[in-house]
Amino acid sequence: MRIRSIRPGGGRRAAVRTGVLVATLALLVPASTAAAKHDRGRPADLGPNVVVFDPSMSVAEIQETADEIHARQVDDEMGTNRYALLFLPGTYGTDAEPLQIQVGYYTEVSGLGASPSDVVINGKVEVYNRCLEDGGTANCIALNNFWRSISNLTIDVNGTGQDGCRAGANFWAVSQAVSMRRVQVNGPLTLMDYCTAGPQYASGGYLADSITDDVTNGSQQQWYTRNSEIGSWSNGVWNAVFSGTEGAPDDATFPDPPYTTLDTTPVSREKPYLFVDRKGRYQVRVPAAERDSRGVSWADGQTAGRTIDLREFYVATPRDSVRTLNSQLARGKHLLLTPGVYDVAQSIVIKRPNTVVLGIGHATLTAQRGAVPVKVRDVPGVVVAGLTIDAGAKTSPVLLQVGEKKKHHGHGWGRWFDKARDRAAKKNPTTLSDVYFRIGGPHVGKADLTLEVNSDHVLVDHIWAWRADHGKPGSFGWTASPGRNGVIVNGDHVTATGLFVEHYQEYNLIWNGEHGRTVLFQNELPYDPPNQDAWRHGDTLGYAGYKVADDVRHHELWGGGSYIFTNVDPSLHATQGFEVPERPGVRLHHILTVNLGAGTIDSVVNGVGGPVSNDNTGTPSYVVEYPLP
Repeated sequence: MRIRSIRPGGGRRAAVRTGVLVATLALLVPASTAAAKHDRGRPADLGPNVVVFDPSMSVAEIQETADEIHARQVDDEMGTNRYALLFLPGTYGTDAEPLQIQVGYYTEVSGLGASPSDVVINGKVEVYNRCLEDGGTANCIALNNFWRSISNLTIDVNGTGQDGCRAGANFWAVSQAVSMRRVQVNGPLTLMDYCTAGPQYASGGYLADSITDDVTNGSQQQWYTRNSEIGSWSNGVWNAVFSGTEGAPDDATFPDPPYTTLDTTPVSREKPYLFVDRKGRYQVRVPAAERDSRGVSWADGQTAGRTIDLREFYVATPRDSVRTLNSQLARGKHLLLTPGVYDVAQSIVIKRPNTVVLGIGHATLTAQRGAVPVKVRDVPGVVVAGLTIDAGAKTSPVLLQVGEKKKHHGHGWGRWFDKARDRAAKKNPTTLSDVYFRIGGPHVGKADLTLEVNSDHVLVDHIWAWRADHGKPGSFGWTASPGRNGVIVNGDHVTATGLFVEHYQEYNLIWNGEHGRTVLFQNELPYDPPNQDAWRHGDTLGYAGYKVADDVRHHELWGGGSYIFTNVDPSLHATQGFEVPERPGVRLHHILTVNLGAGTIDSVVNGVGGPVSNDNTGTPSYVVEYPLP
């Protein structure tokens, strides 16, 4: 997002290594000490930066630990620290002494109950604006509050002891690569920080499988709410999208307000979650896929799906080689990637149907020597969730590939096999949840493409593909960290729910498959083309953010936005934000373009929709339906 000033994270190593904590531990301790004292059926080691809290710990002990981690992470945007704060079932905080947690970069806060009601935070779990200028006192915004998450717990909002402005709501001022899943918020929730001095811009975000009271959207430029229950919703800025959400606002008067509301979600699958059963054993619940779903998955009890004992997972740390991980996958193990940064010099290859690869604490894979970090074979039911995948200094052809490029279409047994595989994939789609991609930012990165989907019936549920517009010096720029395309979909019947793709040098997204569907698309075109000749193809100026191939006959998009801020050369033009074939089976609902202060998009889609330029900065150009009625 547009940043006026940025202080890159220090990248300093954590001074204290954390381990699995037991109830008697008051402070962070070395992992080896914690592992030696594990009890109640806990695994011996969930990684050096996992903290497990027990309700018998004092509020002061938990608060001190959470505050120390937040102090490390609040400005560590481009650093290497990763943390997971996990809460065993119970209640934390009291009416008089609430537990008030602030969540910084690369931090996951999750409950370990079978239901969100099993872990109750009497207090708050919050994110505030980050102040980027004048020693942390000015330019206070949420535009770069990325890479953090909260899940599987209940917040009884309690602002006791906080200043009067913040006391009345749980603040969640975030942008891309941030998820709130499987959470119940009892009390007001605000998606912006209206208390910190300066502009309170925010540009998130994602809420799923959750129950809230009243929600203040505030300055959130775009937001996606899926399969949830909300008490009320206050407003929208440019693009607020709801699917399968009880209490969602009506969208009949779009774009005033700019709501897009689907009664159900076409295809959904909730993200796997770690929990502790009644015997104290760690399990992973893998929710089942649903079609035309509405409301939370846990309304009538346990979320539908299957439970896998953690002993069936290989619990990995960054010390593990890819050879070790592939060996464990070949043995039929699933993977749990604990917090940290993993250097990946060859592909992690997922060959078996129904394999789960789950990252906690924003586990990060960094490509080495031009590797493709993750390859998923053309099999059904694979779930990849909770990962960030970074490009490295040598160009990778792609960062995550789902299915092979050449699909088998044989005769006889081959054709029967294809049909059987198609039926299995339709019922049990390979799913990507909270998977984020980066080219540049923390370091130089180079990749032709970040995500390639070749298999049919894949579900992409909340991704952010980001070619960096800021970061450590020398880590971003047109030639320093190139990336041609963000996402290419070749498979048929692929569904994307929450698709954020930004700053790629050519088409940010290319959709070649038939019967594709997207619910919420957010895009910024590249900031840094040096001139128009470097950013055009033929007679077309620039590249659209969303491209549907010319031969596609059926495609549908609900709630899409493409923005421009070409600050290197403000004179640049893009012919259109969306480029699609003109036929009845290709339909776009509620789409927009907007100028963020530099550059021009001449039309919204295929010459339809007025231009956005410096003459109307911040004012979207909308197309309600395309083709026009």
